[in-house]
Amino acid sequence: MTDTATTPTTAGPHTQGLRIGTAPDSWGVWFPEHPRQIPWQRFLDEVQAAGYHWIELGPYGYLPTDPHELEDELAKRDLELSAGTVFTGFHKGPEQWQRAWDQAVKVAGLAHALGAEHIVVIPDLWRSDATGETLESRTLTPEQWDKLAAGHDRLGKALLEEYGVHQQFHSHADSHVGTYREVERLLELTDPQYLNLCLDTGHFAYYGGDNVKLINAHPTRIGYLHLKQIDPELRFEVLKNDVAFADAASEVMVEPPAGIPEFAPIIEAVSAIDPEIFAIVEQDMPGVDIELPLGIATRTREHIFGCSPLTRIR
Repeated sequence: MTDTATTPTTAGPHTQGLRIGTAPDSWGVWFPEHPRQIPWQRFLDEVQAAGYHWIELGPYGYLPTDPHELEDELAKRDLELSAGTVFTGFHKGPEQWQRAWDQAVKVAGLAHALGAEHIVVIPDLWRSDATGETLESRTLTPEQWDKLAAGHDRLGKALLEEYGVHQQFHSHADSHVGTYREVERLLELTDPQYLNLCLDTGHFAYYGGDNVKLINAHPTRIGYLHLKQIDPELRFEVLKNDVAFADAASEVMVEPPAGIPEFAPIIEAVSAIDPEIFAIVEQDMPGVDIELPLGIATRTREHIFGCSPLTRIR
């Protein structure tokens, strides 16, 4: 297709275009194991039923960690892996390297074995996502910024050289890198060979960030997308009353197109840079009733495929 929209009924997963996928997070999965989470087999079945082809690994240990088993389970459902996730805390000091690398060996090893080329890296939060407790200062000192940047450059270099995968940094609510200025500072301090952005549209908008402005200002640093929307009014209630993001996530992150930012301008701006970039739907819904995500995921996919008529989407 060249100048008209690819619709959900005609788009094939193996044609060229923006690669739309989803993640366990969109089914409320935040942990490798939790009694209220959807069983992984049903999750994969529902991803296929919702019409997606690309998928993220989610928390390591939720999906099978044996590469042959996971490959078989994905193949049964015509699914492919786009990325895995690693968590870091490099601003805290050099002892954080081993913690990050121990994760990377497992996650990047599995992702690479299944053909994925990206690792989404999420920084430690200053506030606990389990208890809401404040763990450290909300801002970093100049020395901590330098440690953060140096650690991520080292990690990105190692991931690329050892596993052939690219580090995509995910700014996050309740983390030290969340606002527009903080994201720009990270980009200024890091090497684009080894760190680019997983631009999470919802988390960036949570702190008032303009996604399209960032894309236009730093086009070569946008390596991956997480698509989600936030409730623009509730966001200010949460911030004003200092509610922990983990406690507010399932309410403040809303089903598209009910929130902001609009997806169409973002998709168009990123497609002009990299027409085959991954755009993974990742709606934070911890503790969700497991009967709800399939419908939300299906409607979200239909919305994305219909919101940008001049962009090639698969």
